[in-house]
Amino acid sequence: MNYLDTTEALEALYGTPAAAALRKVAHQLTPEYRSWIMASRFCVVSTVGPEGADGSPRGDDGPVVRMLDDQTLAMPDWRGNNRLDTLRNIVRDPRIALMFMVPGSANAVRVNGAARITDDADLRASFERDGRQPATVIVIKIHEIYSQCARAIIRARLWSGEDESGDLPTVGQILAAMTEGEVGGKDYDDSWADRAARTMW
Repeated sequence: MNYLDTTEALEALYGTPAAAALRKVAHQLTPEYRSWIMASRFCVVSTVGPEGADGSPRGDDGPVVRMLDDQTLAMPDWRGNNRLDTLRNIVRDPRIALMFMVPGSANAVRVNGAARITDDADLRASFERDGRQPATVIVIKIHEIYSQCARAIIRARLWSGEDESGDLPTVGQILAAMTEGEVGGKDYDDSWADRAARTMW
């Protein structure tokens, strides 16, 4: 198998980007990009650390981030699995990329920047939900922001409304297989909905 190991070889296969692909890049939130991101309840956060790269889904029932100013976003770190993969990476390497999606739109908006983690009491309190606050808030300084080509979402029919999850193994089944039945199983799956409802925020 032939592998490409120079940017020259790679670029020779693809050609020159069109003007629209280059001129859509902004270095702060424009009114249009602000509207788009404030409509997004879901994004994928990518970070990198000594162990490698990490991608983490983040979601909320309103905007998944808050704008602090035209170059700064804040993301509450709501409860998850406490692995802290994303947060550990940010502490050691501030580089971050976010891909924002909005149900029904074939486009996505990407932000590349640098992140820090804060436990600032006032900022945490500003996100309070049902008497609970995030343990920390990720503060993201925007380096560049741009829209992503719609072809991938169109090809995947991501928002078609089709439920294709019927034959997938459950998380309980995955855990049981990984641990020879010590963790997971039917009890894990049956209790998940109640557990999630109690620990959503």
